[in-house]
Amino acid sequence: MRTPILILGVAFCAAACGGTAAAPASDASNPGVPAAADAVRPSDTAAANSGGANPNDKSPAPEPAFRDVTIPAGTVLPVELQSSVASDTSSVEDPVRARLRKAIMIDGVEALPAGTSLRGTVTEATRSARVKGRARVGFRFDSIEPAGRERLEIRTAVIAREAPGTKKQDAAKIGIPAGAGAVIGGIVGGGDGAAKGAAIGGAAGTGVVLSTRGKEVRFGPGADFNVKLAAPVTVRVPLD
Repeated sequence: MRTPILILGVAFCAAACGGTAAAPASDASNPGVPAAADAVRPSDTAAANSGGANPNDKSPAPEPAFRDVTIPAGTVLPVELQSSVASDTSSVEDPVRARLRKAIMIDGVEALPAGTSLRGTVTEATRSARVKGRARVGFRFDSIEPAGRERLEIRTAVIAREAPGTKKQDAAKIGIPAGAGAVIGGIVGGGDGAAKGAAIGGAAGTGVVLSTRGKEVRFGPGADFNVKLAAPVTVRVPLD
């Protein structure tokens, strides 16, 4: 009778202890698949792929580091030449370079700092003539390049200069030899000699004028000019 009692005791213990057995670590049919408790959730995968960013984050986007400032047409740009321009040595389309002597302020904002580079070209170069025609030279700028910022196209008015006239000097060159000739002719041949001497002297003076060109127009590095913008230009200005 002991054997049945022992069997019943073992069976009762197994039934009582069966509820505390540990859950299997993996699916018996698929050993490589983790148990439901350890499975990776889709939300965890999305968070990992997005670098931890929360898709529901409503924080504002970062503010831009620049703002646009428009320099209106007619604004005067004080420039200083960095290249030479001359009526007798320059040619049309020759490059011209300059820089701003001082900053350009728009509504209290520094739109262009002092030292900003400007580039342009010669638009006219006419040397003086021997008889008629004064020397002229002209140039304008078509781009600016602020330090550390992109190059921008601009359009300025033409800066043109003309050589001064030489009529008084020419008259003096003719008159002085004519007077000297008259004096010499009067001494040598009396009244008729004076007239002839004046004619001869005047002809000599005219020859000097015809063989001499007028003044030229020349500007070297350091020459100052004020040039106007012919059209507005918008520049990007860093925020403080």
